This record gives sequence, C-alpha cells and structure tokens, in this order.
Amino acid sequence: MTSTGAESADAVVIGAGHNGLVAANLLADAGWDVVVLEATAVAGGAVRSAEVTAPGYLSDLYSSFYPLGYASPVLNGLGLERHGLRWRHSPDVLAHLLPDGRAAVLNRDPEATAASLEAFAPGDGKRWLHAYDDWRQVAEPMLGAITRPFPPVRDGVTLLRRLRVGGALRLARRLVVPVRKLGDELFEGAGGPALLAGCALHTDLSPEEAGSGVYGWLLAMLGQQVGWPVPDGGAQKITDALVDRLTERGGRILYGARVDRVLTARGRAMGVRTSGGALWRARRAVLADVPAPALYLDLVGAAALPPRLVEDLAHFKWDGSTLKVDWALSAPVPWTNRAVAPAGTVHLGADVDGLTTYSAELARGELPRKPFLLVGQMTVADPSHSPPGTESLWSYTHLPFRRNWRAEDMAAHVERMEQVLEEAAPGFRSLIVGRHVAGPADLEDGNPSLVGGALGGGTAAAYQQLFLRPIPGLGRADTPVDRLFLASASAHPGGGVHGAPGANAARAALARDRAVTGGLYAATIGAAHRAVYR
Repeated sequence: MTSTGAESADAVVIGAGHNGLVAANLLADAGWDVVVLEATAVAGGAVRSAEVTAPGYLSDLYSSFYPLGYASPVLNGLGLERHGLRWRHSPDVLAHLLPDGRAAVLNRDPEATAASLEAFAPGDGKRWLHAYDDWRQVAEPMLGAITRPFPPVRDGVTLLRRLRVGGALRLARRLVVPVRKLGDELFEGAGGPALLAGCALHTDLSPEEAGSGVYGWLLAMLGQQVGWPVPDGGAQKITDALVDRLTERGGRILYGARVDRVLTARGRAMGVRTSGGALWRARRAVLADVPAPALYLDLVGAAALPPRLVEDLAHFKWDGSTLKVDWALSAPVPWTNRAVAPAGTVHLGADVDGLTTYSAELARGELPRKPFLLVGQMTVADPSHSPPGTESLWSYTHLPFRRNWRAEDMAAHVERMEQVLEEAAPGFRSLIVGRHVAGPADLEDGNPSLVGGALGGGTAAAYQQLFLRPIPGLGRADTPVDRLFLASASAHPGGGVHGAPGANAARAALARDRAVTGGLYAATIGAAHRAVYR
C-alpha cells in the first residue's frame, strides 16, 4: 500500500484478453512491474476452451482456428512454445461447399488446392498458383505492416523496393477491391471466388464492399502458406501460455477486478478504480484491452475528452452480432460430399451470389432465411477434442447488430442453422448427443468486450480502419489522455488473434516513458491529437 491507500504498479492493464496479456508480457520483458485487472473470473477473453456440450467433448468457446496467430510476428516473438503451446493441422485447411454440392478445397499443398480449383474451370489451378506466388512475394512485409503501428514505414519501404512503383500501385488497388471483383479477376470458375468470398465473410463485410477482397485474399493465402492451425488441446492453451509467461516474469493478474474508472489529472492517466472501490496508481501507464466506446465514454468519461472525439464516437460502428452453436456428435459429420470431411473449417450454405443475398439481409436488419455457416470440425483438426470416432463441432453465423435478442428468435435461427447442416449431411441431427447455444448476450456475458456478440471490436469496413480506427485520428494506440493507451481490437489493426493491438500499446507506452525522448514524444502526440480533435 502507498500512503494514499492505493496499490501501485508501473503499468495497470485493464482486461486479460489476449491483447492485454500480450501487452503485459512485453512490458514485463522491459522490466516493468505490471498488474492486469480482469473483470471476469478467468483470463483469455475470446481465447478459451471448456466442456460445455457433453462430458469428454472440448469446445473452443469463441475463437478457434488461428492462421494470423500462427503467422503473427508478435506471438512468435513471445516464444509461447516454451510455455506449452503446440499446434496441430487438419488434413485439409478449408472446404467451401457450394449449393450444387461441389466443394472447393484448400490444402497446405498448393498443387492439391490447384487440382481442386481446376475441376471448376480449366486453368484455375494455374491461376491459383500464380496468385499464391504473388502472395509469397509480399507476405513477410504485409504481415509486418498489419501487426505494427500505423503508418508501417519500414515494411512499406520493403514492399516498395520489392514491387517497385507499378507493383505497389497494383497492391494498393488490391487492398480496396471488393472480393467479388477480385474473384472474378483471378478465376474463371466458381471455386476460387467461393474460397476468397467465404474467407472475407469472416468479417462483417459483404462481397461488394471496398476492402473485402484483402480480407479474403489474406486468410486464403495464409491458409495456403501456413494452414489454419489449432492449439493442441484447445484455444485455452494460447491463454495458458501467455499467463504462464507473464507470471514467470513477475506479472500479476487479479480476477473479479472490474475497472469502472480511469483516474486522470491534468490530462494524464494516473491510475484506475475498480467497482469494489480499490485504487491502483499507475506510475508509468494505463493500457486498456476494452472496446473504444467503453474506454472513452465509460472509463474516462466525456468531460475529460475533447468534444470532437466524443462526437466522432457517436459514429463508431460495431461489427455484426454472432450466434454460435457447439455440438457433441456421436460420429463424424456424414457429409454427402466426402471431400468436405477432412477439412478443419467448412464454409456452408452459399455461393458468392448467396453471400451477397445473405449480407443484404443483414444490412436490412433481418435474420437471414438461410444463414451462411462457418463450421469447425475440431476433432478432425485435433483428436483430443472428443472421444475416438466422435466429433466436437461448432458453427457460427452473423446477425444484425443488436444488444437485445428474443430467445424465440435465437431458437428459430438455431433451427435454421441445423437445417443447413442437415441438408449437406443427412443424418446430422441424429448424431447430436449434446448442444450448447451462445447467443449475442451469452457471448457478451462471458466476455464483456464482445458487445452484442460483436467479435471484431468494431466494423472491418474501410471507413473504420488504419488511421480511421477506432475513429478519425492517428491510427495508433495513443489516446488524447497522456499515458493512456488503447490495447484492444478497437485499435489498429483490429480483430483477430494476433496480439498486434496489445503489442502496439506496449510499444507506445515504452516510447512515451523513455527519459530522453519522453517529453518530445508526449508533445508530438499531443500536438497531433489537438490538430485532429480541436
């Protein structure tokens, strides 16, 4: 205790989601005394596992397959394998099952993927291999640019040197082209566009929206390059490794410690207060792994912020709500098209045109009549998820964003989801021995950062990315409150389990604290914020 009755630490991190844990680890590596205050009873946020369907069946409660996590320079730099993290791959990475029964299959062997796409149109196999060659040329600096603070100067220079002006301009175009347009440009048949569009629909973007192409291209090409692996023993193993690494370095995590106020004085974050009345003084920084509206409006308060920032937050857009169902099955899914069976992830229920219809229904605030499903065959990817000869299966689908849903609407939509699966795999329902339904409210209850069941910390639309994320500004972790840093998916580069927002916040806190440059840093950031928010 200090003389004022408040406990203290060099850094107080709000939230023990994976981004908060990444930030805490990096600060601990720098020798800082770090405490993480977590509102719930467990660490991990949306990276957790438990048995919720039936005994012996393990389910990943939120996120599951991790191409970005596996490839992330941030997570790789932490050496989590030394803390028990091991990766597993399904035989096939991804299968997109089209309404006509054909399937486009992505395998880590490029020739196998090419053969699948060649069956849709002559030449599409070679077109896929050419697209993959283009990706390999830019993959390393692209991932660096994604996971480092904006603007990514070093990686941008590397890309320019490799691609020269013409190639860089073509890459810039690819970053904004809609995924329908990209699929049409790259392929002749339906298989390649379906793979790209299905990957893009992991976000809240439609196939016609600007920027949807880069998400489809990124996830598909990462699948080709590194696969979509899962942690051996469930998503929880990522969290366990981060927690183990942090505590080994002296970091502390307090559970059931819900922060209800960031304490400020003279425009500077001084510490936090929890809902139980405990005070924590932050000697160097406060980092917040919470959504941007919660940080600014709830924890800091409008009175301590520039009025223009508060006005901009009124236009902050969440990504869509989510409905997730886990099933314990007594046998593997009885797919009619057996090419789907070895895939860890299955996209199901629509071709590109169907995805456009589905997205339009969501945009109108309607529950889609035939939902597009993202399906995870967890036992296929990691046999430890369920007993031999069975399957631990999950599926989620997007909903229009709402905080409140009627139970009968969710039950009806679960019925629609199961009908889509039954049509593709007759007899599916007869195999169900356990079911766990997590609607938007359930997801938020388990992880308060998943507001309304929104998984991405805010829309992936181009108008809320880069220097526009979470609102028009610097696109950095710094905030208008000195020594306060945004470390959640609401910050650049957004959602996904890659640790970049947490790492960026830690880097910003360290830069701010350096004795030689601290004054200049604070003055520069302060001047930039005044220019934006005055």
